[in-house]
Amino acid sequence: MTYQVWLQPKVRKYLDSLNEDEVRLCKDSLFKLREDPFRRRSGCDIKKLEGYRKKLYRLRVGKHRFEYFVKEKDVVVYQAFHRERGYR
Repeated sequence: MTYQVWLQPKVRKYLDSLNEDEVRLCKDSLFKLREDPFRRRSGCDIKKLEGYRKKLYRLRVGKHRFEYFVKEKDVVVYQAFHRERGYR
């Protein structure tokens, strides 16, 4: 099953603030979520986040983190930040 990946406007804004190499690396990893947004594999470091009412996941791409949830066939990436900022 393939999934549709949706980026929230603040995630797009975050990607626009990065240099070209980082953007390419992040987008490649984000679009790998189309194949399987739940399983950790090479080039796609995924972890399920605990302590939230919704089932949230984190994608790690170098120094960047992306939080997302899955709703039916949609992967909604709603948060992006540098690892130094940490989690809320």
